[in-house]
Amino acid sequence: MSTVIRRRPAALASSLLTIGAIVALLLTTALANSASAHGSVVDPASRNYSCWLRWGSEFQNPKMATEDPMCWQAWQADPQAMWNWNGLFREGVAGNHQAAVPDGQLCSGGHTQNGRYNALDTVGAWKTTSVANSFRLKFFDQASHGADYIRVYVTKQGFNALTTPLGWSNLELAGQIGNTPASQWDQDTGGVSIQIPVSAPGRTGRHIVYTVWQASHLDQSYYLCSDVDFGGGGPTTPPTTTPPTTTPPTTAPPTTAPPTTPPTTGGCTATYRVTSTWSGGFQGEVDVTAGATAIKGWTVNWTYSGGQQVSQAWNATLASSGSSVTARNVSYNGALAAGGKTTFGFLASGTGANPTPTCTATT
Repeated sequence: MSTVIRRRPAALASSLLTIGAIVALLLTTALANSASAHGSVVDPASRNYSCWLRWGSEFQNPKMATEDPMCWQAWQADPQAMWNWNGLFREGVAGNHQAAVPDGQLCSGGHTQNGRYNALDTVGAWKTTSVANSFRLKFFDQASHGADYIRVYVTKQGFNALTTPLGWSNLELAGQIGNTPASQWDQDTGGVSIQIPVSAPGRTGRHIVYTVWQASHLDQSYYLCSDVDFGGGGPTTPPTTTPPTTTPPTTAPPTTAPPTTPPTTGGCTATYRVTSTWSGGFQGEVDVTAGATAIKGWTVNWTYSGGQQVSQAWNATLASSGSSVTARNVSYNGALAAGGKTTFGFLASGTGANPTPTCTATT
């Protein structure tokens, strides 16, 4: 009896070699970076560490675009921001953090490391960790540097992390430790860690925890954003009957054309903006504001000129017909008092100029 040896097709062999080379490169990069690694907030996880935890082994999975769009745009912008989750620092700040890190750039440490971490400043529905008003923040120090100090800030009640870039004036100091050598930290796998008590009374809902770590070995300052939900708040992906608190629902919008007969109208206005972009797509938001009188509902229309296509939405029901898009209120955000405002968001593919929407209100 003879044995038949079947050879792998050359194309498949080449593909496997290519994949192997990519994996080897990533592992080599990760190991090289870990040799000079530093640290980060691991609970509640910083934005890039959180993205690395969820998608580090599946960073090319297209599901990330719909299941975790904020991490998706960060991975598309620069994957090294996640592989180097422990290297978000600046040197030579001399404690003058507000001068070194401008408003709107706090989560990237003022566009540090040649802009590697810029996507972390993107405003949007980052995944959150549920915390109580008093909790303990865990900081992991892989290189056992210790701390001159660690300061933990929390955004003030009323700050809208979904629509507002983070600035220093939005923060209140909620916890800190002083000079603490690494020998006084807890031994942890691969390094040392320390827990800082944090107290943020009166906070409810979504907030940003901002941590500044002044390492002891050099004048090296780390700036880290963690997204939290106070009050042990509900699920990270909410049921479709309530407004989303972190990520949009995955149900695709209806594709039927809008009706040709408009409802009885009153006054409202709509403002369109793009909140984040990545290769081949973007996330957008529209503010709907009632006019001088209260309204019972609203409809927003716009037309794309660059072939953009909306894939999903939250806080509104969207319908597309060719390049035309119609968004209508859902049950919980149609009624607005005079001058009242609500916001809905969406994910879309393509690029092009921002359209000018029109708003029609039901009175």
